[in-house]
Amino acid sequence: METKPKRRASIGARRSPETEAAVKAAARELLAEKGYAGFSIEEVARRAGAGKPTIYRWWPNKAELFIAIYGGEKDAAIPVPDEGSLSADLLRYTRNLWRFWREDAAGRVFRGLIAEAQTSESALAALRFKFMPERLASPRRMFVRAAERGEFSPEEIDDRLELWVGFNWLHVLTDRLSEDEPSLSRKIDLLCR
Repeated sequence: METKPKRRASIGARRSPETEAAVKAAARELLAEKGYAGFSIEEVARRAGAGKPTIYRWWPNKAELFIAIYGGEKDAAIPVPDEGSLSADLLRYTRNLWRFWREDAAGRVFRGLIAEAQTSESALAALRFKFMPERLASPRRMFVRAAERGEFSPEEIDDRLELWVGFNWLHVLTDRLSEDEPSLSRKIDLLCR
């Protein structure tokens, strides 16, 4: 017989750290078990013993909750290197990113968010206006440092960052995340010229 999780009491408008931790733990577990397509606020609420209204108040849709989980996992797994050149920084960061996409539950289901964004306005808005600015802040630092070192003009930061993102998304969407891809170093060098 399945036991129901203990119901967590609300503490009003503030987030209860205990409830937030339970929701995130349930979300991580559900993502690992069922992927993005099987991920739902209702199931997270049931597993966490939290009310759906509470979760929806904190994260208005499953894309927003996924973004919170993904961001925390990615930041913990991928430090921003400072090797002294953009090429070396990007090579290390890209290898770690691809490893995260292959091995971490949130990383493995990242494609689901991109897929949902193609048919859902709310998922597209979350991807474009929340996920992208938050997730690109760390890699942007590598490009800013490179421009400050004189590797290229500061006006090129956004363009180079977008090219790097496109390169990575091509690889994740076509399931080409082999860390040993022989051309990775060559392509990163090309991007850094």
